[in-house]
Amino acid sequence: MTSNFFRAVLKLISLVLITNVLISCGGEQQQKATLPQVEIPVTEVTVQDVPITKDFVGQVYGTKDIPIRSRVEGYLEGIHFKEGSKVRKGQMLYTVDPQSYSAEVAMLKSKLAEAEVTLIRAKNDLARIKPLAEKNAVSKSDLDAAQAEKDAAESMVAAAKANLRMSQIELGYTQIKSPISGIIGRTEAKVGEFVGRDPNPVILNTVSRIDSINVRFYINENDYLRLARYSINNPKEESSDDEKVDKLDLIFSDNTIYNHKGHYDFLDRNVDSNTGAILIQATFPNNEGLIRPGQFAKVRSVIEIVSDGVLVPQRAVIEFQGRYSVFVVDKEGKVSQRAIKLARHTYKDYYLVNEGLKKGEKIVLEGLQKVREGQTIKFKVVQFESQYEGV
Repeated sequence: MTSNFFRAVLKLISLVLITNVLISCGGEQQQKATLPQVEIPVTEVTVQDVPITKDFVGQVYGTKDIPIRSRVEGYLEGIHFKEGSKVRKGQMLYTVDPQSYSAEVAMLKSKLAEAEVTLIRAKNDLARIKPLAEKNAVSKSDLDAAQAEKDAAESMVAAAKANLRMSQIELGYTQIKSPISGIIGRTEAKVGEFVGRDPNPVILNTVSRIDSINVRFYINENDYLRLARYSINNPKEESSDDEKVDKLDLIFSDNTIYNHKGHYDFLDRNVDSNTGAILIQATFPNNEGLIRPGQFAKVRSVIEIVSDGVLVPQRAVIEFQGRYSVFVVDKEGKVSQRAIKLARHTYKDYYLVNEGLKKGEKIVLEGLQKVREGQTIKFKVVQFESQYEGV
């Protein structure tokens, strides 16, 4: 009886377990049947002319960097500006002790006065002798001597005036004024120092005009040739103020891009035979005064145009051990993984494809982990939204 009881219990337990398994399997099948198939976003491969850019590292200079020199020797008497501040054209910057120069001017004024008195005397003597000579009351040699005295006196006056003028100019040099409006730097001399003669300071400061700035950098011969060909084949566009512009970007040390475009304004006459590089200068507006001379920055320039370049979003590309591929979807939704070859250059957030794709083909844009080779998917075509303006 006990044996029959245990057999009955085992049969009951087995029946319960089998029932639960069947219910579970049926539930899963029902759940799978009711889940909708997710649409995979795909985008079309685009073809367009692609500008290729390159960054060149350069240094910033003011449009005008004018050294402030002491053109006379003496002790620095005054500094009349705040270092690093804006200065106006004609603003007083430094004064050199003027006493010795003022004394020189006073002395030369006295010498000029003496020369003018001598000239007056010589003119009077000539005026007195000339009528007498006409009457043969004095000899011709007396007349010639009077004329010579008068001519010599005139020369002395002219020389005295010239010396006085030079002395006055040197006195004026004791007041050192800004030749341009701009930003002045750190002073190289302090009040009380002797300036104007080596080894003492001669260049006291520098004033830079920075309402626009120059960036100078070197490029190699290959980049120069690419840039030159691009410039020949793509003439500069006309801006609203009829100035031709190159639309260069300036990239700061923190990788931010300056919000004003620049243009080339200087190309050196020759390639350096030692380095194989050539100097180029670009100009950028700087009305806000954000950029200062001495900064390092990168100039980004278009160096060529790739005609009919094939572009794919970078997020759609799979990279594995240096090989690149994409998931291509045909019109029936069948997925195939295709190897592609990329160009050396990128364009914004796209890859430029050299081989493996053609215009209009559809590739998986998102959900790459959800698809596999040979799978048939439900898809929807979407427009890839670049984080940059335009494509």
